[in-house]
Amino acid sequence: MKVIFIQDVKGQGKKGEEKNIADGYARNFLIPRGLAVEANKTNLNNLKGQKESEAYKKEQEIKAAEEIKAKLEGVVANVKAKAGENGKLFGSVTAKDIADALKSQHGIDIDKRKIVLNGDIKTTGEFTVDAKLYPQIVGKVKVSITAQ
Repeated sequence: MKVIFIQDVKGQGKKGEEKNIADGYARNFLIPRGLAVEANKTNLNNLKGQKESEAYKKEQEIKAAEEIKAKLEGVVANVKAKAGENGKLFGSVTAKDIADALKSQHGIDIDKRKIVLNGDIKTTGEFTVDAKLYPQIVGKVKVSITAQ
Protein backbone atom coordinates (compact mmCIF):
# COMPACT_ATOMS: atom_id res chain seq x y z
CA MET A 1 0.00 0.00 0.00
CA LYS A 2 1.33 3.45 -0.87
CA VAL A 3 1.27 5.93 2.01
CA ILE A 4 2.36 9.51 2.60
CA PHE A 5 4.13 10.06 5.91
CA ILE A 6 2.75 12.88 8.06
CA GLN A 7 5.54 12.55 10.65
CA ASP A 8 8.99 10.99 10.65
CA VAL A 9 8.83 7.27 11.42
CA LYS A 10 12.16 5.74 12.41
CA GLY A 11 13.22 3.07 9.95
CA GLN A 12 10.30 3.72 7.57
CA GLY A 13 10.28 7.23 6.15
CA LYS A 14 10.42 10.96 6.68
CA LYS A 15 7.66 13.56 6.78
CA GLY A 16 6.24 14.31 3.31
CA GLU A 17 7.73 11.18 1.77
CA GLU A 18 5.62 8.81 -0.34
CA LYS A 19 6.51 5.15 0.13
CA ASN A 20 5.21 1.64 -0.48
CA ILE A 21 4.53 -0.09 2.89
CA ALA A 22 3.03 -3.47 3.85
CA ASP A 23 -0.80 -3.30 3.92
CA GLY A 24 -1.21 -4.56 7.49
CA TYR A 25 1.45 -2.26 8.92
CA ALA A 26 -0.10 0.74 7.18
CA ARG A 27 -3.74 -0.06 8.12
CA ASN A 28 -3.13 -1.25 11.69
CA PHE A 29 -0.28 0.97 12.85
CA LEU A 30 0.59 4.01 10.72
CA ILE A 31 -2.84 5.29 9.68
CA PRO A 32 -4.66 4.83 13.07
CA ARG A 33 -1.84 6.63 14.91
CA GLY A 34 -1.87 9.53 12.46
CA LEU A 35 1.67 8.88 11.27
CA ALA A 36 0.68 8.41 7.63
CA VAL A 37 -2.26 8.71 5.23
CA GLU A 38 -3.14 6.64 2.20
CA ALA A 39 -1.61 7.95 -1.03
CA ASN A 40 -4.79 8.68 -3.00
CA LYS A 41 -5.28 11.52 -5.51
CA THR A 42 -6.54 14.00 -2.92
CA ASN A 43 -3.68 13.40 -0.48
CA LEU A 44 -1.07 13.44 -3.27
CA ASN A 45 -2.49 16.76 -4.49
CA ASN A 46 -2.31 18.18 -0.94
CA LEU A 47 1.31 17.02 -0.62
CA LYS A 48 2.18 18.67 -3.92
CA GLY A 49 0.55 21.92 -2.77
CA GLN A 50 2.45 21.86 0.52
CA LYS A 51 5.78 21.33 -1.23
CA GLU A 52 5.08 24.18 -3.67
CA SER A 53 4.11 26.42 -0.75
CA GLU A 54 7.33 25.62 1.12
CA ALA A 55 9.40 26.28 -2.00
CA TYR A 56 7.68 29.64 -2.55
CA LYS A 57 8.18 30.64 1.09
CA LYS A 58 11.88 29.74 0.94
CA GLU A 59 12.24 31.72 -2.30
CA GLN A 60 10.65 34.79 -0.67
CA GLU A 61 12.96 34.51 2.39
CA ILE A 62 16.02 34.34 0.13
CA LYS A 63 14.78 37.36 -1.85
CA ALA A 64 14.25 39.36 1.37
CA ALA A 65 17.73 38.41 2.64
CA GLU A 66 19.31 39.52 -0.66
CA GLU A 67 17.49 42.88 -0.43
CA ILE A 68 18.75 43.46 3.11
CA LYS A 69 22.28 42.49 2.03
CA ALA A 70 22.10 45.08 -0.76
CA LYS A 71 20.92 47.75 1.72
CA LEU A 72 23.85 47.00 4.03
CA GLU A 73 26.47 47.61 1.32
CA GLY A 74 26.89 51.36 1.71
CA VAL A 75 25.68 51.72 5.29
CA VAL A 76 27.78 52.71 8.30
CA ALA A 77 26.29 52.16 11.75
CA ASN A 78 27.50 54.85 14.15
CA VAL A 79 27.64 53.69 17.76
CA LYS A 80 28.53 56.04 20.61
CA ALA A 81 29.96 54.57 23.79
CA LYS A 82 31.74 55.87 26.87
CA ALA A 83 35.49 55.65 26.47
CA GLY A 84 38.65 56.58 28.29
CA GLU A 85 41.36 58.91 27.05
CA ASN A 86 43.24 56.30 25.02
CA GLY A 87 40.13 55.14 23.11
CA LYS A 88 39.43 52.12 25.27
CA LEU A 89 35.72 51.61 25.97
CA PHE A 90 34.15 51.18 29.40
CA GLY A 91 32.56 47.81 28.64
CA SER A 92 32.10 46.70 25.04
CA VAL A 93 29.87 47.16 22.01
CA THR A 94 27.48 44.22 21.60
CA ALA A 95 25.43 42.86 18.72
CA LYS A 96 22.35 44.45 20.32
CA ASP A 97 23.99 47.90 20.15
CA ILE A 98 24.78 47.41 16.46
CA ALA A 99 21.25 46.15 15.68
CA ASP A 100 19.71 49.12 17.50
CA ALA A 101 21.98 51.55 15.62
CA LEU A 102 21.03 50.04 12.24
CA LYS A 103 17.33 50.25 13.06
CA SER A 104 17.37 53.82 14.41
CA GLN A 105 19.77 55.34 11.87
CA HIS A 106 18.92 53.48 8.65
CA GLY A 107 15.61 51.69 9.26
CA ILE A 108 17.15 48.25 8.68
CA ASP A 109 15.72 45.70 11.10
CA ILE A 110 18.13 42.81 11.79
CA ASP A 111 17.82 40.41 14.70
CA LYS A 112 20.74 40.78 17.12
CA ARG A 113 21.33 37.00 17.00
CA LYS A 114 22.15 37.25 13.29
CA ILE A 115 25.03 39.67 13.87
CA VAL A 116 28.30 37.80 14.33
CA LEU A 117 31.09 39.49 16.27
CA ASN A 118 34.64 38.13 16.11
CA GLY A 119 35.27 38.80 19.79
CA ASP A 120 34.25 41.83 21.81
CA ILE A 121 34.66 45.34 20.43
CA LYS A 122 36.41 47.25 23.21
CA THR A 123 38.05 50.17 21.39
CA THR A 124 36.92 53.09 19.28
CA GLY A 125 37.39 52.96 15.53
CA GLU A 126 35.89 51.34 12.45
CA PHE A 127 35.07 47.64 12.25
CA THR A 128 33.42 45.30 9.75
CA VAL A 129 30.91 42.85 11.19
CA ASP A 130 29.11 39.94 9.49
CA ALA A 131 25.32 39.62 9.51
CA LYS A 132 24.10 36.08 8.71
CA LEU A 133 20.82 36.89 6.97
CA TYR A 134 20.11 33.39 5.59
CA PRO A 135 22.25 30.25 5.16
CA GLN A 136 24.98 31.15 2.63
CA ILE A 137 23.85 34.82 2.56
CA VAL A 138 26.10 37.00 4.69
CA GLY A 139 25.99 40.80 4.68
CA LYS A 140 28.86 43.03 5.78
CA VAL A 141 28.06 45.84 8.20
CA LYS A 142 30.50 48.69 8.76
CA VAL A 143 30.45 49.92 12.35
CA SER A 144 31.98 53.18 13.47
CA ILE A 145 32.50 53.48 17.22
CA THR A 146 33.09 56.91 18.67
CA ALA A 147 33.58 58.16 22.21
CA GLN A 148 30.68 59.95 23.87
